[in-house]
Amino acid sequence: MRKYEAAFQTAIIKRLRAFGFFVFAVPNGGSRNFYEAHNLKLQGVMAGVSDLIILLPEGRVFFAEVKKPNGTWRQSENQKEFEKSVKELGFDYKIWANWNDVNSFINEHLKEVMDFLKVGGTD
Repeated sequence: MRKYEAAFQTAIIKRLRAFGFFVFAVPNGGSRNFYEAHNLKLQGVMAGVSDLIILLPEGRVFFAEVKKPNGTWRQSENQKEFEKSVKELGFDYKIWANWNDVNSFINEHLKEVMDFLKVGGTD
């Protein structure tokens, strides 16, 4: 992951968690030697998986791909295939390349997260 994209993702994680969202990253990127890459693939690492997974109450799951903020970006073929599979399975997939996209998601789902936390959600 490139420097600006990584910084943007770090900021997104901090913001989502500050509001009580249950979010985690999938560390699929980075360079690895052949043996490490081979072992990770055997263990289930899959090219194209989204950068973030967000779990909401009542079994709702969102997959978010983070791109360089306000820059030019494109999805790899593996990312396009992953997005297609996720949507076919009935899940939501987001591409976040600016704060407007992230803030819209937060505003749209904040009430359900806050209501969940009030009744004993995650610690």
